[in-house]
Amino acid sequence: MPRRLFALLVGLSIMAAGCGGTASGGSALPEEEPASPASAHPVDPATAQQAFDLLTQLDQAWKKQDCATVGELTAGAEHALGGRACEATRNGRPAPTGDPELLLPSEGGWFAALADKAYYVFAQDGGRWRLAAGPIPLVGAAPPTEGTASPAPAAAVRARLVPQRHLTFLTDPAGVAGVTFPANDPVAKLMRELTTRKAKADVELLGDPVHALAMADGSMLVFHALRITSTQKSSLYPKAVLKSFGVQDGTTTVTVTELVILATKVSAGNKLQTVGLRRALADIVGGIR
Repeated sequence: MPRRLFALLVGLSIMAAGCGGTASGGSALPEEEPASPASAHPVDPATAQQAFDLLTQLDQAWKKQDCATVGELTAGAEHALGGRACEATRNGRPAPTGDPELLLPSEGGWFAALADKAYYVFAQDGGRWRLAAGPIPLVGAAPPTEGTASPAPAAAVRARLVPQRHLTFLTDPAGVAGVTFPANDPVAKLMRELTTRKAKADVELLGDPVHALAMADGSMLVFHALRITSTQKSSLYPKAVLKSFGVQDGTTTVTVTELVILATKVSAGNKLQTVGLRRALADIVGGIR
């Protein structure tokens, strides 16, 4: 099926786009477009803290299933989860209770925060701050974040290719393309899960901005997302979950859409390691789509 990449590295305001064939086909390098003026000024700590505090309001909206407010306070992957997933939610999404560690790029338009062992990414969209991704629970310990900044131009090229490298890895179980992850990495485990499913799974780039931070040790921390659509037996899901998405009783086959929201460390040697990952149901529809 078609796949598209619209990846914006906000720290450097580089827009990239590419397309390929089916999920098992080759990949295309993104093309650069002119920078956006929205990223001209770095975010100051007071502004970042104020934006982070929106999570309390968002928590209340989720609890009340106020999906209009959820849509207003979210962007990117989180906005994609504000539709049917919001209508189907039952328990809300509690706001973090600890003080955040603010991760501020040297150029503005976005920032990240680490709180309660999870990453959150905020972006300016439509004249206001919105939650673009989060929570993204940590996988193990968080990498050191002293001296974070926006990547240099050469590193930015590597950063904006990270989603495409994930897509290539997940659709290339034979490893022909040469993209690798450690065997115990959550993305490697996800690939093994996808290849053992009896039903075909389509993996796509979500089309969200790709946000990257340069680390003091020469590595980068990259935030991005993927979409996975697959046809599965309805018996794999609790009846309460199926009902919340409006799947009728007696349905034997469902089409499931989930988002995989990631925080990936890219080493100075260009090796990939997952440091944060969240899988979230976006939709379940009865039958094959």
